Order: sequence, then C-alpha cells, then structure tokens
Amino acid sequence: MSKFRLSNPATDFLVTFLRGRVQRARSGELDRGASAVEWVIISAVVVAIVGVVAVVISRALETGAEKVENCITGATDSGTCK
Repeated sequence: MSKFRLSNPATDFLVTFLRGRVQRARSGELDRGASAVEWVIISAVVVAIVGVVAVVISRALETGAEKVENCITGATDSGTCK
C-alpha cells in the first residue's frame, strides 16, 4: 500500500488512526454491530471537525481579502495602507 502523507500532523494522525480502524474491522477483531456504530460516530465527529475548520479558514480568508481590498483602495503614491 502506498504511503499517503500530508504536511499537516493532525491530518496524518487522522489518516493513520482510520487505517488502523479499517484493519481492525477487516480482521473481525471487533463485533460488527459495535464497529458500525463506532464508524458512524467517528465519521460524524470527523465531518464536524472538517466543517468547523472550513468555516474558520473561510472567515480568515474573507477577512484577509477585505483588508487587502481596503489597502489597495486607500493606497496613495507616497504612502502605505491605512
């Protein structure tokens, strides 16, 4: 299996954790019913985390874009942004 590596340690941890869960589920080590419920819970938590991170990044980008736009609009030939 090829290595899947991202530059974010949290993402790397999540991928490694989920791979371990998949291997355990495939080996039959876990009870199937409990495993299914755990997967639903884990998936819901991951989706919630991704959603929160997406909102935070989106707001940060919007704020930064507004600052740049205001800087460009208010810039003069002899001065810097105000």
